[in-house]
Amino acid sequence: MNGALEASLAWRQTLAALLLPPLGLLLLGGLAGLLAWRGRRWAGLLAAFACLGVLLLATPVAASLLRWSLERELAAAPVSGPPPGAIIILGAEVAHGVQGGVTVGPLTLERLRAGAALHRSTGLPLLVTAGVLAAGDPPLAQLMAASLAEDFRTPARWIEPSAADTAQNAGLSAVMLRADGIEAPYVVSHAWHLPRALGAFARRDFTAVPAPVMPGRGPAFGGAMWSPRADNLAESWFMLREWVGRVFYAWRG
Repeated sequence: MNGALEASLAWRQTLAALLLPPLGLLLLGGLAGLLAWRGRRWAGLLAAFACLGVLLLATPVAASLLRWSLERELAAAPVSGPPPGAIIILGAEVAHGVQGGVTVGPLTLERLRAGAALHRSTGLPLLVTAGVLAAGDPPLAQLMAASLAEDFRTPARWIEPSAADTAQNAGLSAVMLRADGIEAPYVVSHAWHLPRALGAFARRDFTAVPAPVMPGRGPAFGGAMWSPRADNLAESWFMLREWVGRVFYAWRG
């Protein structure tokens, strides 16, 4: 992993951690609390707002609404063009073991499972794409190919180990498939991530057919759905980060 790529990854990860909840709201709450202690009355309301925001994002209501806001475009997205000739599985994250080992993370494993099932039902070859996510780790695509072979008895025909983000997933995968005469793939990713991924493929004039993983059921507002839980806060964080990615891609064009 070269120094420039390592610095870029560290910068993006640090910025995301600082700006996105819960840390962003907690930092805001701490600053507001300090200002309130120094006599700024309005700052007390700001601190309360920040704490309430963290609690709200930890509820199933907030997590499901954020997920729905990302996924709702999939149902309305028309699919036209040549039939798919391959399956692309986009990487998500890695998991580090207690003894220093590294393997595919839970989200990546869900995508691999869905991609392997689609391969068995269609017979289409698989491409896995994801680069290095942290210094010292192997490319995630290599781990994905190993997991496909070991866990699902399914080979990956193409391994794209260099992509640092979704845009590069699309661009580098398109180059590899076009070299083999393939102009349309299925793209396997979580339903909340697919709209941004499909947009990245479209910007390269590459027809991508969505193969969503674990789509949500839509917003829910029952009584139990207002109970805060840590896993809901994590889900809200993923959804907010995805929205930041979509806004950035739209701005960059």
